[in-house]
Amino acid sequence: YDNMIKAKIAYVTCFESVFPDKLRNIYDPPVGLFYYGKMPSDNSMNVAVIGARLCSEYGKYVADGYARILGGNGCSVISGMALGIDAVGQKGALDAGGYSMGVLGNGVDICYPAENKVLYERLKEEGGVMSEYPPGTMPKKTYFPMRNRLISGLADVLLVVEARKKSGTLITADRALEQGKDVYAVPGRVTDALSYGCNRLISEGAGVAVSPQEFLDEIMKDRVMIKTELCKQNKG
Repeated sequence: YDNMIKAKIAYVTCFESVFPDKLRNIYDPPVGLFYYGKMPSDNSMNVAVIGARLCSEYGKYVADGYARILGGNGCSVISGMALGIDAVGQKGALDAGGYSMGVLGNGVDICYPAENKVLYERLKEEGGVMSEYPPGTMPKKTYFPMRNRLISGLADVLLVVEARKKSGTLITADRALEQGKDVYAVPGRVTDALSYGCNRLISEGAGVAVSPQEFLDEIMKDRVMIKTELCKQNKG
């Protein structure tokens, strides 16, 4: 605990008000969270922008464009701080003056992957970094599927930019669907392996993300409709 204080690592349990409401009711919610920076607001529209680590230059361009529109319009961008689409999306949100939360599969005091050190430090100062694993926990392959349920759990909407046939991205999309979240995907060429996951999601009923502004308009319209319906129910 003394080491956490020195490292400025905060800890919140599921019984405290700071704990994100969106994680309270997911299957297997974390008992507590270690974090740097700020937690995402319970009132914000949270969008998980995720995709392939070994992405294309086109994928980077698309992820950056969507994240900048989202971050610049008050949406919180949630992702796993992985190489590729995750990192590009989170950086784009911060560059637009927005908020982003990095959800890690290791202790928050460990920057993984090391190549994202600059992003990691920016998230600590301008957004947030969280993990359910205690400080000092090294990354393990088995931790990341568990981490993915927190990414989708924090999100109101999931946006997949690029994904291969077998990928952690599709695992996160499956978790989001199980949690009742809306999933959107950016379509791609049928001959492109990086587009397979997105095209498959669309064929199974995911929303089609055709432009950043249209995507923003659509998710915000849905948010207004949900709030209106809740107000009617409360009055009733």
